[in-house]
Amino acid sequence: MFDIKRFDSYREDNRLEVKKSSGGLPLSLWETYSSFANSYGGLIILGVAEDKDGSWHTTGLKDGRRLQKEFWDTINNPTKVSLNVLSDNDVEIITEPDSGDVIMVIHVPPAKRSDRPIFLNADMMRCTFRRNWEGDYRCSKSEVKAMLRDQPENTMDMKVIEDFTIDQLNKDSIKGYRNRHRVLRPGHPWEELGDEKYLEKIGAAAIGGDGKMHPTAAGLLMFGDEYLIVREFPDYFLDYREILDPAIRWTDRFYSSTGEWSGNVYDFYFRVYNRLIQDVKVPFKMVGGDRIDDTPVHKALREALANCLVNTDFYVPRGVVIKKEREKITFENPGYVRVGKYQMQKGGESDPRNRTLMKMFNMIDIGERAGSGVPELFSVCKQQGWDNPKIEERFGDAARTFLTLPLSNTTRKTTQKTTQKTTQKTTQKTIERILNLIKENPYITSTEIANKLEITRDGVNYNIRKLKQTGMLKREGPDKGGYWQILDDD
Repeated sequence: MFDIKRFDSYREDNRLEVKKSSGGLPLSLWETYSSFANSYGGLIILGVAEDKDGSWHTTGLKDGRRLQKEFWDTINNPTKVSLNVLSDNDVEIITEPDSGDVIMVIHVPPAKRSDRPIFLNADMMRCTFRRNWEGDYRCSKSEVKAMLRDQPENTMDMKVIEDFTIDQLNKDSIKGYRNRHRVLRPGHPWEELGDEKYLEKIGAAAIGGDGKMHPTAAGLLMFGDEYLIVREFPDYFLDYREILDPAIRWTDRFYSSTGEWSGNVYDFYFRVYNRLIQDVKVPFKMVGGDRIDDTPVHKALREALANCLVNTDFYVPRGVVIKKEREKITFENPGYVRVGKYQMQKGGESDPRNRTLMKMFNMIDIGERAGSGVPELFSVCKQQGWDNPKIEERFGDAARTFLTLPLSNTTRKTTQKTTQKTTQKTTQKTIERILNLIKENPYITSTEIANKLEITRDGVNYNIRKLKQTGMLKREGPDKGGYWQILDDD
């Protein structure tokens, strides 16, 4: 029996492949090489076969040294393999002590971002492979293009968008950002600059080929209106979903394409963050005579949300989705992790997909710990007695990254009770305000209520459904032209 235990570290993420290789180097070897190089790396063992029960045994190689030379000749042939990422020490010929069989062990490291995609037969679009739990699969054109976008050191958000002018950016978003920067960094030398120069300094604007100032892709994403953003990023979409009541699809939701708000990254961040922290307990703490309403959980949530946005590939479909549930929060973004999920968890290395967006967040003290945000999240979960966060990547036509923050384990019951109490108090307060507005004007619309209370229309409709179910409220007449009737003033 072949002792596979010494290679157990490669079993995670299906990074271990054995091939019988009785007739020489198998053709599938090169597909696996491309897959491992374009993913997390892996180990290929030639001269080993898998039995029906899942156990492995050596079959041996007839001429290991000849196969080793053939391997090196092929991998260094650019018409067969686009790039050799191996060093001399990555290929070993080993004689198994028990059976005396000769095997070849090939360690494939992950290719550098600047070298991907690794492809075969001089055909990038049709012969690039990647690894998932089912084995090697052929990458789609969109996946290959995503790897090419990630090659340059200049990130995609540094592009100057010459189709737009600075005046087309959302002035309220810029004003909100500048005010926040002014409060956090009083006396900063950029404080007195006009908007155009200020935006240039933070990377939101740059001079184009026509000699005029234009927004960068980062500036458009951060401060543009959604209807302009989608002209450059057709698949741009930001979505927040709050699912606190299992009886309905969601208790609150807002997304970028409603036209009811700007739909840009800056405003989305603060809308989402303020919803995420509603149930976070804030201890009473004084520093220098001022109360500090901040906790490690607040900081971890800021890091996780900013990490999601600055690592999004805005050219990939399905967009950003943030889900808040009773026992977990999920941050979901298009694009794989550029440093790899293992390095992301380990920390210490920062390689954001949108470097300028990260800089702009850093300037207002968001995501300020480069490369340490996710380790901080693991530390906070441990402190709170929660399960460890989960990082997952899904590849395919629309690669996605999922970061799940559990709000459960030893503190599950406490968290649930706190969330339920907070939700009940918030809901009761909102219901009272809705009823007061209806008393003042029975003909008021859901949209008008939402605007007056500064909550989403979905939130208003959720509370109105509750009022109808309990018999407190009734609608008389059609949706347009009808009016509300309060049935129980108590």
